[in-house]
Order: sequence, then structure tokens, then C-alpha cells
Amino acid sequence: MKFSGICLVTEDVAALVRFYAPIFGCEAEGDDVHAEFHVGGLSLAIFSRAGMEQMAPGSMRGVGSGNITIAFEVQGVDAEYQRLSEMGIEMVKPPQTHSWGARAFWFRDPDGNIVDFFSRV
Repeated sequence: MKFSGICLVTEDVAALVRFYAPIFGCEAEGDDVHAEFHVGGLSLAIFSRAGMEQMAPGSMRGVGSGNITIAFEVQGVDAEYQRLSEMGIEMVKPPQTHSWGARAFWFRDPDGNIVDFFSRV
């Protein structure tokens, strides 16, 4: 078994693509129903709620958004914090060093999902 990525389900694929493209420094492949970023050997897919429902009717019943945290290991937390702050991204938690050996900050995407950028110290 090999973990290959994660899929965010959203009402607005284009909005999430516009949000994540400058953060990752790459373009997504796909369209307004399904798009994918390839970051560090993994895939971050963004799929429309309507597309999911079309593939599997009833699958979106009771499903919300903004309920996950996705984490990315970065080279320099403080430099990334500065870069994203200058892009106007609203931060949830400023850089902090934790007892388990990570330095991290958090921000939210337009759907409310928390994105955790961390480095090992």
C-alpha cells in the first residue's frame, strides 16, 4: 500500500485552485469539476461536490467542508510565513516551536480547512 494524496471536496474548485497555485508555485491540472496539484510526490486533488454526487449519488449527504488539517513539510517555516503573509493569507497560528521537534504555522483555505506548514528543528 502506498499513500498517494488527498482530495478536498468543495463547492468551488476554481477558487481553491486560485488559492493554492501561488502557495505551491505550480499550476493544477484539470478543470472546474476536478483539478490536481502534484506537490512533493503526492497529489492534492480538488473535486466539486456536484461531481462527487454525480459519480456516487448520495455520497455527499451530511458531508461538510473545513473539517481537516493538511500538513506540508517546508524548508523554512519563518520564510514561508513571511511569504504567505505578504500574499495576504490570513494566519490561524503564528510560527511556534513545539516540544515534539517541529516549528509550524497554520492558515485556512477558502473552505476553512487548516493548512499546517512545518519544519523539523
